[in-house]
Amino acid sequence: MEREGVIELIEASLKEGKTLDLRRADLNQLDLSGFNLRKANLNEADLYQVNLGQANLSEASLIFAKLIQANLRAANLRESNLVFANLRLADLYGVDLAKANLSATDLYGANLVRADLSEANLAEANLCEVNLAEANLLDANLSEANLAETNLRGANLRGANLKGVNLKKAIYDRRTKWDKHFNPSAVGAIKDKKWFDFF
Repeated sequence: MEREGVIELIEASLKEGKTLDLRRADLNQLDLSGFNLRKANLNEADLYQVNLGQANLSEASLIFAKLIQANLRAANLRESNLVFANLRLADLYGVDLAKANLSATDLYGANLVRADLSEANLAEANLCEVNLAEANLLDANLSEANLAETNLRGANLRGANLKGVNLKKAIYDRRTKWDKHFNPSAVGAIKDKKWFDFF
């Protein structure tokens, strides 16, 4: 499908007051930056290397969608459903994923710097080698998630459910916020100690 075809579908859906249906659509490598895809059905869609920077995907359904190496910088994915989606090596810098469902999602190697993941469901998600520096994970569900070798410098994990989480070799620093009685070192996380860090 070409960009023009997607535009036509969006316009037709808006005109008819229907939800945009792009199930199983081949949208790989398209430039859809800034598009309004709110509540769109993108289940099982091929979005390989797609550009969705600053796009509105709030409340969209992306179950089993392929978003490998996709550009989602500053996109709005608030309350979206990404169960079993593949976001390996995707760029999600500054993305809004608050209250999104990312359970069992593959985010291996993704860039989530300054992302908002507050109250998101990341149960059993693969976050191995993900960059979560300065990300907001307040009250997120990370139970049974894999955060091995993840960058957690400056991240906020207060109120997060960390039951059974894998933090082996995850890096955190003095700016990382944990619940008062949680000991990240006890579950394999490593504190980044700079020469000026005396705390």
